[in-house]
Amino acid sequence: MHLTVADVVAMPVVRAGEPEIAGGGSLDRPVRWVHVSELPEVAELLVGRELILTTGQALAAGDAATVAYLESLAAAGVSGLVVELGTYVRELPPVVVATADRLGLPLVALHRVVRFVEITEAVHRVIVADQYAELEFARTVHETFTALSVRRAALADIVKTAAGMLDTSVVLEDLTHRVLALTARHVGTPALLEQWEHVSRLLPDTDPHVVPVGPHTQPWGRLILRPAPATGGVAEAPNARARMVLERAAQTLTLHRMIERDRFGLHRQAQTGLIDDMVTGRLGDERDAVALAAALGLARRARYVPLAVDVASTAEFEEACASDPVAQQRRTAAVLDAASHGIALAKATALAAPEHGNRIILLLAVSRGGDLDTALTAVCTAMLAELRRVPGVTRVVVGAGAASESLLDTARELAHAAHVAEVALALPSTRPRPFYRSGDIRLRGLLALIRDEPGVQRFAETELGALLRHDIRNATDLAATLRLFLDLAGNKTELAKRLSISRPTLYDRLARIERILAVDLDDGETRTSLHTALLIRDLRTTGQAR
Repeated sequence: MHLTVADVVAMPVVRAGEPEIAGGGSLDRPVRWVHVSELPEVAELLVGRELILTTGQALAAGDAATVAYLESLAAAGVSGLVVELGTYVRELPPVVVATADRLGLPLVALHRVVRFVEITEAVHRVIVADQYAELEFARTVHETFTALSVRRAALADIVKTAAGMLDTSVVLEDLTHRVLALTARHVGTPALLEQWEHVSRLLPDTDPHVVPVGPHTQPWGRLILRPAPATGGVAEAPNARARMVLERAAQTLTLHRMIERDRFGLHRQAQTGLIDDMVTGRLGDERDAVALAAALGLARRARYVPLAVDVASTAEFEEACASDPVAQQRRTAAVLDAASHGIALAKATALAAPEHGNRIILLLAVSRGGDLDTALTAVCTAMLAELRRVPGVTRVVVGAGAASESLLDTARELAHAAHVAEVALALPSTRPRPFYRSGDIRLRGLLALIRDEPGVQRFAETELGALLRHDIRNATDLAATLRLFLDLAGNKTELAKRLSISRPTLYDRLARIERILAVDLDDGETRTSLHTALLIRDLRTTGQAR
């Protein structure tokens, strides 16, 4: 709360002086402090937002001196001037009122004598109390979000806490305006999300209701405050408390993404730690790596294959895991158990570790003799059969990297196997395979692999943002025309037929698209960039990637 001139005038101690608003600007100006002075040069001592109390001595020195005095106060940024009549001036001279009006300086006349010390005490008591309340609120915010960080609260819990503290709706979205978590207050969720992409896309990062989420140089999302509109139909700008909560929530969300990990038993922790040491290069000696792996059960003198297993679950199961870290941990443990059991049934050995909630990575050991694909098919088939029995699992894919007799080289290939698995999960499941390699994935699947990267999202937004905003503002669908144009490889005759419009009308649409995007649609590289951006947008909006 900020005390204003109007608040001060409404105080009983001031009302006892029979105040009259004599002129000047708005009484909504904030008051930082109250200062009592009769000095004509008092402005030199001020820093701004003070309310000046005076008996009017500086107003009784002639018109020129009076105007100079009022101008100096306005230049110093005072909140207003309160003049007690009777001692030096019995009424405010016209030049005082006229000058105050010209300067927009709130001017209050007191018609009865009051004790200025009582006014200053009353006002300062409120100001200090407000400052203490702000400090207490800041402490509460800090402790609340620190506790959420310590217990690794879910994204939804962090957003819900911010919304509860502000008693208004809060939405977390990624860089393509896809909602990741939200809490609706004083409005239904459907109403809050109605035309969300259109609303959010027109909301710049500089808007006071928006706070970026993620490291300063690489934000990965936005936290948006959505208060109920005021009577005039426009939401009020958030106050300092709201900005504090949003910024602290954004920091907590950033930390959540950086430190989120699941905890397992000592044996699994040891396997996870060993794999991490090999991948990051902390363990660089092959013999040491093989010895440590053998101690954890991995066969020696074998061919090693990097595998990544990606799991898709029902929407209800995913929602439960997203809001409950314990449920997420149990699900990951069940997936690890099932994969390990399948590998054991195939009489093979492996080191396994969770990479995130929907993926595990493995270093598989198979015999050096015999056909690699045959052995790999047997292991993956057994593993997939066990994984499909895990409650909530709807689909499982295995990505495989290049085999090697070096355990360290195999560990370095885990990232590639993970890429293949994520792409494979984005492909249609009409003809599933026991495992996928690089050659089994296609362009749309490759784009699905990188579609959530902030850099890729920025690329798509840069390519298409101007056209999408134009469609929103003008209720047009030029993006659909561009999509079909590119799908037809620029065949304008066929495009006009598909759209059931004349060729001149089509040429006008394409010309508008070129003007809006500042591109040449006859340029091959331009078409490639725009088509790629549209495919990335398709994958995000249709959910094809999962």
